[in-house]
Amino acid sequence: MAASNDANANPSKPDAARDQKSPQAPMDKLLDHTYDGIQEYDNPMPRWWLTTFAITIVFSVLYVINIGPIGAGDGWIADYEKSMREYAAANPAPAGGGATPEQLNALLADASALSKGKETYTSYCASCHGPDGGGIIGPNLADAYWLHGGDIGSIYKTVAQGVLAKGMPPWEKSLKPDQLQAVVAYVASLKGTTPSNPKAPQGELVTP
Repeated sequence: MAASNDANANPSKPDAARDQKSPQAPMDKLLDHTYDGIQEYDNPMPRWWLTTFAITIVFSVLYVINIGPIGAGDGWIADYEKSMREYAAANPAPAGGGATPEQLNALLADASALSKGKETYTSYCASCHGPDGGGIIGPNLADAYWLHGGDIGSIYKTVAQGVLAKGMPPWEKSLKPDQLQAVVAYVASLKGTTPSNPKAPQGELVTP
């Protein structure tokens, strides 16, 4: 009877003994702060959880940049290359190379072609060569001196392929073949004209 009473009087002793023997007891470290009467344990996260979390971070980065095969489609690099191929197929680069000196010279007598060439020149060339061809950043187009050849075939090549070292882009990539040929004819027609403020001659003298 006394033993029974002792057990009833100290019901927490067996639980305390179990807690002391439990292998988890050393892990249960309480933090110092208390909020609204609540305390929390400072136990480390399980290793498997931390590993899974790290994997999700790596996966999310690869998914966002979409290199492939992670993410939608084949990856943004493959999608970009595919788009470029489709654009190139739908918008082939202007050929223009079939224009012969004879065809270009014929445009010099075509008022409509020269008018079209002047429009193109004003839009794309006047900022460097001046509205009347007298030269600003680029050379004077009205005198007899030329840096890259003054015959109409050389002018065509210079305009089409550009002079990247001098900052002139290859216009065959931007202009349609008829625009390219017309502007070349217009540039050739400027030879011998009198610009309002001509730039000093550059290049070699080219005689007709």
